[in-house]
Amino acid sequence: MRTIAIQIEAGLLDRAGDLLRAAVGERARCAVIVSNPTVNERYGRRLRRGLMRAGFKTPSLLIGDGERFKTLATAEKLYAFLIEQRIERADVIVALGGGVVGDLAGFVAATYQRGLRFAQVPTTLLAQIDSSVGGKTGVNHPLGKNLIGAFHQPSLVVIDPATLASLPERELRAGLCEAVKYGVIRDRRLFHRIEREIENIKRLDLDALTHLIARSCRIKADVVARDEREGGLRRILNFGHTVGHALEAVTRYRRFLRGEAVGHGMRAAARIAERLEMLTGDERHLIDEAVRRAGPLPSAKTLALDDIISAMAHDKKAEAGHLAFVLPTAIGRVVVRTDVPLQVIRSALKDALFEQPL
Repeated sequence: MRTIAIQIEAGLLDRAGDLLRAAVGERARCAVIVSNPTVNERYGRRLRRGLMRAGFKTPSLLIGDGERFKTLATAEKLYAFLIEQRIERADVIVALGGGVVGDLAGFVAATYQRGLRFAQVPTTLLAQIDSSVGGKTGVNHPLGKNLIGAFHQPSLVVIDPATLASLPERELRAGLCEAVKYGVIRDRRLFHRIEREIENIKRLDLDALTHLIARSCRIKADVVARDEREGGLRRILNFGHTVGHALEAVTRYRRFLRGEAVGHGMRAAARIAERLEMLTGDERHLIDEAVRRAGPLPSAKTLALDDIISAMAHDKKAEAGHLAFVLPTAIGRVVVRTDVPLQVIRSALKDALFEQPL
């Protein structure tokens, strides 16, 4: 995998144009900004001004806000826009926003004219620590999340923690769940640091945020560098995703933010591990407590257990018809299992989603 430039610094948004010019060279004529109306209203002018100073033309397209807009239909609109603007292979797409914008813009960049360069300018905590790094792009299908996609590495990732000042509290909490994930799968010290500093993070202390973002990005980048296309090690990044993606699918991406769904999924995976005697009750409790302190999750109690299990069967990580679960053996260590008995899955889901209070 080629080295990806990830820049993290408060105030970096205003320098994004110069950074992008250095990353893609002088041949790039246009930097096509893809964003949503909310993010564009807050940060579009600053980004556009910096890009224009660096000599880019900046045609822009706004898409709907939310997972339900991460579809082939939206991608088709972006393809048409690129064709109308006569965008060439030397040009670049810039994703300004959260994970939906980044995933969709990256997918279109991967497939338009067999590949354009693109840059990520993430403005949510979840996108800054997760979806902007690693090169996974894609769109959703009614039967499952991210079933249509491509691996396409960004030429540049510009992370400005100061942009989180305008982030709704719920979005921040969802991002914290994803940060907890990194601690569980790879870094016990990060897990406990999040425990200690969670109130500072929620208050948007820039030092605490910058460390959290940088360490999370480092963990993901290290894993992806060893396994870019998810043939082995990279699968550990899916801790909480098997259940989380199913919850999003059965609610048509309207009830849960991604990090919230992953929070539920981590609690369920920890219970599966406990039932298989892979994880102690004390460690499972620590995971539960970390998710709880990140913030309240929308309830899943009105959903049907069989619908959730059916949605899990459509997950792209299933192997030979068997569900794949990333299961913790201790905080900081996980394994992938495809042999979890259905009765264990059902029991853990009942406990995590329908019986145990958050």
